[in-house]
Amino acid sequence: MTGTLLIIDDDRSMRELLEEDLGARGHRVIPAENAAAGRRALQDTEVDLVLTDLNLPGIDGISFCRELHAARPDLPVLIITAFGSLETAIEALRAGAYDFVTKPVDLDLLAHALRRALENRRLQQQIRLLDAEVARSRPSGELSGESRPMRTVRELITRVAGIDSSVLLTGESGTGKELAARALHRLSERGSGPFVAVNCAALPEQLLESELFGHLQGAFTDARNDRRGLFLEAHGGTLLLDEIGEMPLTLQPKLLRALEERRIRPLGGSREIPIDVRLVTATHQDLERAVREGRFREDLFYRLNVISIEMPPLRNRGNDILLLAESFLHEFAARLNKPVQGLSAPVAAQLLGYAWPGNVRELRNVMERAVALTRHDHLTLEDLPPQITRTGNSAQVPELDSDAPLLTLAEVERRYIERVLGEVAGNRSVAARILGIDRKTLYRKLQDD
Repeated sequence: MTGTLLIIDDDRSMRELLEEDLGARGHRVIPAENAAAGRRALQDTEVDLVLTDLNLPGIDGISFCRELHAARPDLPVLIITAFGSLETAIEALRAGAYDFVTKPVDLDLLAHALRRALENRRLQQQIRLLDAEVARSRPSGELSGESRPMRTVRELITRVAGIDSSVLLTGESGTGKELAARALHRLSERGSGPFVAVNCAALPEQLLESELFGHLQGAFTDARNDRRGLFLEAHGGTLLLDEIGEMPLTLQPKLLRALEERRIRPLGGSREIPIDVRLVTATHQDLERAVREGRFREDLFYRLNVISIEMPPLRNRGNDILLLAESFLHEFAARLNKPVQGLSAPVAAQLLGYAWPGNVRELRNVMERAVALTRHDHLTLEDLPPQITRTGNSAQVPELDSDAPLLTLAEVERRYIERVLGEVAGNRSVAARILGIDRKTLYRKLQDD
């Protein structure tokens, strides 16, 4: 275990001794006679470890250790100290030094201490890289959530990501099918390759064919230049065909041939080009029904539907509604620079009771609107759009001028707590968050009842 070492010592003979011995052990050594020279070396060169004498001219050793640790907490610092300054060395450890060695220096013991420090640093680097990879690979945003349907989706994505088979993503519009496709791509061996997406419903037939397979100059009117096509753009990566149910029936045989032969022929071309892509398709349509009605080829359907993942509608995800709402709220509060901290209890209850026909996409838009319009630190009902507030899904409290009997405040509170608990399937932690109280207070109120 070797590395680049910065040695700081005002004793020239000590510097030369350490440079010779440690260089012979395979280390690259950068000598510096004082702290100022050491700072310059750190600016000019990437080093793996600093070995410094505790008593340096012009600076207190403890302060120098603290300075190094504050500037580069990942950089291990070893202290060389005399026996008489052992307490000071221990104080340096508290200031961020990794270890210390005493004078006269035992070179073998020093080499062992350096090896342990370098091994520890590289281990910490590996842990940070691993944590970053896990964070990068973990589905986030709209794919987050603790509901059983979303846990099932994430588990399935993780299981099939490494399989190079075609995947068909189904579900209502706005449920996050493209996000699932991107997660499949990131977690696969193709994750370092391109991810290319096209909406089949957004392009007319000839243009879609050109987009997918490319064309040669002069293949049709306005084809002034050659075009590679998205299959080639996605070479080595993943191609997502969104709204695959809208692909024209006349174009489907060419797609089927490309998948089976793993070769494409551009428009106007005479030779086939090999392709290497993982195909993921998505649709909100019932493709089996489309097959029965003759709107979609049966052989293509089975070729695409090797692995199927159904994205659940938001209304079936329970408490995920509030988790996503809070996530979007903080995202837009930061983006719009507004001091919005959370949801009020009536807003949370209203969000839970709404059917969300536009699913996660609609929730995101609602939260952006609410954060943009609110004048409070917590969202109120007046910040929500009319289609949500007029649904009558919030807890029902009798109007004062109605024929219903008047209730005590305690009874109103009890009924509202019961309503919120019912909406969150008895999850007391979530209910407490909606009600704006801690769990102990909620437990006490439930016991009082």
